[in-house]
Amino acid sequence: MTLKITTVRVLGIDPGSQRTGFGVLDATGTRLTYVASGVIRTSQADFAARLCEIFRCMQTIVSQYQPQEIAIERVFVNRNPDSALKLGQARGAAICGTVEANADIYEYATRQIKQAVVGSGNAEKSQVQMMMRSILKLDGPVGADAADALAAAVCHALRGRVRASLQRAGGG
Repeated sequence: MTLKITTVRVLGIDPGSQRTGFGVLDATGTRLTYVASGVIRTSQADFAARLCEIFRCMQTIVSQYQPQEIAIERVFVNRNPDSALKLGQARGAAICGTVEANADIYEYATRQIKQAVVGSGNAEKSQVQMMMRSILKLDGPVGADAADALAAAVCHALRGRVRASLQRAGGG
């Protein structure tokens, strides 16, 4: 029996109302290949306009890169309820913007993502940036928001391989 290794394109999203990071990678077996990353910087002062901007930009990203799976950072409870609410709304706008991809969406806690890519759930942003450069063999610097989005995609790809391995072994 020959096992066919397929490539899965993963879009990682680090939601924010002013800066939403995105990262795209291809996962083929154990190999992760960087495709693209960046940040949606909202320019509107009005909050509703910023949400629309996130939504439209995410539609463009999905159209351009056509991800098969999406990994997004889960909102954590913030000390400031207003900030947590705005973050949740930005996250919702990003998710809605991906609907045309017809892709499965997976949610990961910040600690879970950091644990997967750095080895510590309490890792600093600079450590996540360094690990993304190392894991994905990137030459230049990667911004914090883009690195966090790439980390979500890497976390998902690593977990996805574990799931697939278990299924092949008959354990899943």
